[in-house]
Amino acid sequence: MSEAKYDVLGIGNAIVDVIARTEDDFLVAESLVKGSMALIDEARAETLYGRMGPAIEASGGSAANTLAGLGSLGGRAAFIGKVKADPLGEVFGHDIRAIGVDFPTAAAAGGAATARCFILVTPDGERTMSTFLGAAQALGPDDIDAATVEAASVTYLEGYLWDPPAAKEAFRKAAEIAHAAGRQVALSLSDSFCVDRYRPEFLELIRGGTVDLLFANDSELKSLYETGDIEAALQAVAADAKLAAVTLGAEGCVVLADGERVAVPAAPVDGAIVDKTGAGDLFAAGFLFGHVRGLGLKRSAELGALAAAEVISHVGARPLVELRQLASDRGLI
Repeated sequence: MSEAKYDVLGIGNAIVDVIARTEDDFLVAESLVKGSMALIDEARAETLYGRMGPAIEASGGSAANTLAGLGSLGGRAAFIGKVKADPLGEVFGHDIRAIGVDFPTAAAAGGAATARCFILVTPDGERTMSTFLGAAQALGPDDIDAATVEAASVTYLEGYLWDPPAAKEAFRKAAEIAHAAGRQVALSLSDSFCVDRYRPEFLELIRGGTVDLLFANDSELKSLYETGDIEAALQAVAADAKLAAVTLGAEGCVVLADGERVAVPAAPVDGAIVDKTGAGDLFAAGFLFGHVRGLGLKRSAELGALAAAEVISHVGARPLVELRQLASDRGLI
């Protein structure tokens, strides 16, 4: 097996986060339920974009957030995700490349516009989100660049993209290429509602060996095994998965592999918990960084916990400080 060019290749939704401050009156005027997340169509996306105030636009999406965290730790990353050749598609491409992530996917010339998530922040800090998935759901097998997959130690798949049939085919193709090259495949379950829709398929991926490393939080894992008992779910995944990293919120995380079970507490948060968005994405970033470097289950989990603690200490799903320095200060790398 050749030396990997990338630590992690992420495959997921290419979404531009459009973040703007607003007043409660605007939410009322636009019939937006405060604190909610709703899916919207392209027409509504264009209308809302035209009415909202000045905004910050940056590349987003679960897998892309993980890669941003990996890069902050000093890791090498690439991303496959679909945008359209439009202004927001250019924003996504520029932004993700600017943080050091290779992005080889060709933009779509036609079809739906680039995906975007409008994040409206009211004076009390509450976030109200409206998401148009657009071009992100057009990802297909032809977008999987074999050379990029073969060059990555781990191909990391975002469960959110399991909805579109073509994206599902793309995932399976990437996994086959990765395994043929002697590489590993990781899957994030992403959301308990996603698990409810595709439970048999996710279980088949895990039990059949397509997935080498599973990421889940407690609610996703309980949904996967249809139980309200987290301990029962942990025992079940220990029997099914080669390696599973399960986050338990304030209780930290549990990592299970080859009969071994490692529990790591949550890392302390500087100040108050401000915004839990991206906690799971950044945990995956830290864990993958440690895993690829052979740092062991405990140290990898500690890096994940540290990255998650940093991101929930402020608004936004990307680290605001250099995680590599933070980890070095804690003696983790």
